[in-house]
Amino acid sequence: MAMLLRKVWESVSNITCSTGESSSRKTRTGYSSLLLLPSSSSSLGVFDHLPYDILMQIVRLIGPKEAARMSLVSKSWRSFVFDDRLWIYFLQHQIEPWDSTFFAETMLRSGYPIQTFPTNMTELSYMHIYGKRAQVSGSVIIDGGSGYCKYGWSKYAAPSGKSATFLEFGNIESPLYSRMRHFFTTIYSRMQVKPYTQPIVVSLPLCHYDDTENAKASRRQLKECIYQVLFDMNVPAVCAMNQATLALYAARRTSGIVVNIGFQATSIVPILNGKVMRKVGVEVIGLGALKLTGFLRSQLQQNNINFESLYTVRTLKENLCYVAADYETEKFKETQASMEVSGEGLFILGKECFQTGEILFQPRMAGVQTMGLDQAVALCMDHCYDAELGDDSWFKTVILAGGTACIPGLAERLEKELHELLPAPISNGIRVIPPPNGADTAWFGAKLISNVSSFPGSWCMTKKQFRRKNRLNTNFF
Repeated sequence: MAMLLRKVWESVSNITCSTGESSSRKTRTGYSSLLLLPSSSSSLGVFDHLPYDILMQIVRLIGPKEAARMSLVSKSWRSFVFDDRLWIYFLQHQIEPWDSTFFAETMLRSGYPIQTFPTNMTELSYMHIYGKRAQVSGSVIIDGGSGYCKYGWSKYAAPSGKSATFLEFGNIESPLYSRMRHFFTTIYSRMQVKPYTQPIVVSLPLCHYDDTENAKASRRQLKECIYQVLFDMNVPAVCAMNQATLALYAARRTSGIVVNIGFQATSIVPILNGKVMRKVGVEVIGLGALKLTGFLRSQLQQNNINFESLYTVRTLKENLCYVAADYETEKFKETQASMEVSGEGLFILGKECFQTGEILFQPRMAGVQTMGLDQAVALCMDHCYDAELGDDSWFKTVILAGGTACIPGLAERLEKELHELLPAPISNGIRVIPPPNGADTAWFGAKLISNVSSFPGSWCMTKKQFRRKNRLNTNFF
């Protein structure tokens, strides 16, 4: 043991000397964050004599497997291995941020439906959680957005590719099952993954949002078709959830209002303890990413700014447009922004930069006869308040989702407008949060579920469960 520690100590010393002050600063930062976590009162044996930051350097070099293995031959290591601080350290240094890990293991560990009273993390064994998370093999994630879908492996840091969404993939006149089969086969081929090897998490676009019987039937048909296709491809387990719920989880919340700005519509989705409250939600048809792009295109044409394709217009929108904090004041400012587009040269925009985003609040500027985003969210909050579904604070956190929701200034402007539109009992405490992971927020919500220590658990449905459910439904009807 002394020889092992000596060798590790020499390695730590060499690393410290070679990296200089920068490394020292990183060590101190890691140590400081660790001190904020709950500590164990148990003795660490001989390790009590080592400075904790040096001990963590030793842990980092040896790694969790070797540390656990050493506990079998050394009493000092055994006491160390069962100390929560060791496993908190390893959990903190995973690819997934520690706060996301903590949220997942306290709020989502039991699966769906979400527990009203979350698990107390301090009552759990961090060693057990780390071991379970290490055993989770991961899953394929497909975020089927309304404009395009993102796909990738749950152990990746980000999606690995994009594709047309499954609602628009292939020949749209073909039967739904055929299009879905073609879509999933193509994605698995691009990812070079065999369908039968891993579970899959699929995010469902917020189409047919309302609570009518026709909308319910359309949602049911889409979801059942996805399950049928994937189980026919021998996928072992399937989790299909709507984008809004996944975006909420990515923001580390289980209740709130998700404002999903889709391709052709904007959905205001209230969610309480993971359950979508459709009866108090609001959908704004015709107000989405496509309308903003079309509006900017018409503005460019009016100002004799030439462009080759709609892709160029979308690129300019994503890089130069913003939402003004005060539109009337912004109109009198000298606004100019430029961008070089590959193959097309330099584009210089003026008032188009803030006029494009303004149609979210004043849709009639773009010829859309509907309520603005602020009015739609305020209406939804009114519905939630009148419904008395529990503590009023649950709907006062607003999460923005979708690529268009990433436009700078949108969260601040929406929060400001809501405070002005709503009476004090409702407006007090309102907070609007920008998309936590940009345009890929729903994908990251799926990633968070896929890596939780209890996955797949109750999050997924197996082929056997799907067939049993279908038999029960057939017998019932």
